[in-house]
Amino acid sequence: MQHTGPSETLRAEPRPGASVEARDEGGALVLRLAGRLDAAGTARVWGASEDALRGLGERRLVLDLTGVEYADGAGIALLFDCVQRAERKGGGAELRGASDEVRGQLELHDPDVWCGGPQPGREHAGLVVEVGHASVTAWTEARDLITFTGAVASALLFALRHPRQVRWRDVVRVSEKAGVNALPIIAIIGSLMGLILAFQSAIPMKKFGADLFVADLVAISLLRELGPLMTAIVLCGRSGSAFAAELGTMKVNEEVDALATMGLEPVRFLVVPRIIAAVVTTPMLAVFANLCGLVGGAIVFLSFGHPLVAYYRQVQGAVTHVDLLGGIFKAFVFGIIVAAVGCARGLQTGHGASAVGHSTTRAVVSGILLIVIADMAFALLYYALDI
Repeated sequence: MQHTGPSETLRAEPRPGASVEARDEGGALVLRLAGRLDAAGTARVWGASEDALRGLGERRLVLDLTGVEYADGAGIALLFDCVQRAERKGGGAELRGASDEVRGQLELHDPDVWCGGPQPGREHAGLVVEVGHASVTAWTEARDLITFTGAVASALLFALRHPRQVRWRDVVRVSEKAGVNALPIIAIIGSLMGLILAFQSAIPMKKFGADLFVADLVAISLLRELGPLMTAIVLCGRSGSAFAAELGTMKVNEEVDALATMGLEPVRFLVVPRIIAAVVTTPMLAVFANLCGLVGGAIVFLSFGHPLVAYYRQVQGAVTHVDLLGGIFKAFVFGIIVAAVGCARGLQTGHGASAVGHSTTRAVVSGILLIVIADMAFALLYYALDI
């Protein structure tokens, strides 16, 4: 490689596999890499890249990766070295034209190493551009959710027709983690909800001499609404996030891709057992939460000086089997939402450890939002049916 004037082009000797070209452009040094940046190709262009960077000075470095077909760890190391050299000289560096595959490799590392400043074109984006980006993102997520819903429905139908092909050991294992192990927290929250409802309602009811009806309020509120809702929210934060983290880690480690390579459908192999386990355990946990809440309400009711038999009679006369079954059906639907959203966010995980945390957060937020929306739909439905 020979040195020329600052406005002329520097080009490495062309060799098969990879090439590098340096040129001045608007006060910046553009280093254009092309070909395959594997171990052999990177070794060919590393020396030429160092020669080009000797005359960088305090100018900004632009790495043009438009012509890069492939990059592995050796190629990424070359890019990091170029960026760090530019950062040390004070000019900074930026990437241009990197393919999705190359960016995927870069995202496995700290992006601050190779992207010191804001991305071009995004710093001064206006309101219209931001709204457009948000709309596209919302549409993409909605489309992916519809696609995932169809895949899950197809997999569940297949499991219904071929029950022997369901991984029942995984169903039992997930049921134990999501159901049995959740009993202590459900018991604490359920009993506290009963205590809170009883104490809060007793104050205004005592003014009218109607503190006996505290039992009615606690029973109806728990069986119809708060029992299933609080159970679903707890499971969303506990089990839904776990599903997203497990599948997200498998996605980052390329285990999901390995399953697809072996001819195993990830939805049928990973998602269906978790949804079945959630569908089975959530209604049971909701009933257990109702029982604990009624016990908590009974403790407060007894502290008012009323006998336990009065509490039992009031609850028995206030609620019917329709209230109980309505709450159980809610819990059934909430369980599907928790498991499906957690698995969907896990399978949508990108690259890197931070992507797993991002998917877990999205799973909890999306799950709670969909649970509240579904609960509103149930409220309208039950009102229309006069239930």
